[in-house]
Amino acid sequence: MLDAVQTEELALVRETSRRFLAHHVVPHLPHWRRQGHVDRNVWRKAGEAGLLCMGLPAEYGGGGGTFRHEAVFMEERARAGCLEFAAGLHSCIVAPYLLHYGTEAQKRAWLPAMASGDAVGAIAMTEPGAGSDLKAMRTRARRDGDEWVINGQKTFISNGQLADLVIVCAKTDPELGAKGISLFLVPGDAPGFRRGRNLEKIGGHAQDTSELFFDDVRLPADAMLGEENAGFAMLMSQLPQERLVIGVEATASMDYAISETLDYVRQREVFGQKLIEFQNTRFVLAEAKTEATIARVFIDWCIDRLVAGELDVATAAMAKWWTTDRLCDIADRCLQLFGGYGFMAEYPIAQLWAGSRVRKIYGGANEIMKELIARSL
Repeated sequence: MLDAVQTEELALVRETSRRFLAHHVVPHLPHWRRQGHVDRNVWRKAGEAGLLCMGLPAEYGGGGGTFRHEAVFMEERARAGCLEFAAGLHSCIVAPYLLHYGTEAQKRAWLPAMASGDAVGAIAMTEPGAGSDLKAMRTRARRDGDEWVINGQKTFISNGQLADLVIVCAKTDPELGAKGISLFLVPGDAPGFRRGRNLEKIGGHAQDTSELFFDDVRLPADAMLGEENAGFAMLMSQLPQERLVIGVEATASMDYAISETLDYVRQREVFGQKLIEFQNTRFVLAEAKTEATIARVFIDWCIDRLVAGELDVATAAMAKWWTTDRLCDIADRCLQLFGGYGFMAEYPIAQLWAGSRVRKIYGGANEIMKELIARSL
């Protein structure tokens, strides 16, 4: 149970989030979707509002809070249809790698800048032809004197166009397979590092998603994050939180789908009746609300376990696959109630429907999630 102080803090974060999104994000989404990325200054404005890296200790520029504080901002972005501003990836996935595995110098160099929004973070795991199979990773890092030299290619990298820091996964000992992976901190202006095109997607158009190329990228020895060949263990340790981030966003997106649909069916008339008066409409929304409520209870329980340090891999996998699966189903059923208007890109339900589909893929495909659960039985 949260005490009164924690409850008041979270309520303040929620109110701050709503005001920030209403003023700095929602009005700009149509423009951002056309240009393929959010404006850079929104990151700095979020930092000024104290909404980035809230879970980091204050000594590194963070808010000194917990994942609960981060979850509130995620929920409000989802409920405002603003998840294309990928602050969850930045604050809850990239920053924790530095916090948990970085040297003091690495933390001081990057975390305050990430908290202020002056540096945007990304993580590069996925490669063409490799997908979720880390053993098939082809990006290589070899030692050359006092430097590491990285060669390879990554794809589907969120925040890839705007990132100032990319945590890159590379093979340092190919003979060890997945256990020969190390992580590297690659600055966005490193010689030999280049960004490919901003990939065209079926949804989430304001979220920049990129191909990244590494052509003899030379890094100092201290650019390695953690120990050599320990990358796989670090990735496995952090993936439960990453998957919970996806679950939190998916659950709040269910609320957004239901809210948008309720507004529509209460106003729209068909055959002389409001859509909400049809039994099918009421039943669809009743089912959706029930599933969203179940998801909320489960996700809140998972958040409690994460904050207590008790969220295991299998439970995080359950949260990720089930909430994203339910979101896609709810978004589809809600879109159907809009009729032809649901297929129009200007309608938020259409944006949500198209943007939700990738959640069953990234962070580990849902089929992989089921395999992880099955192994725990």
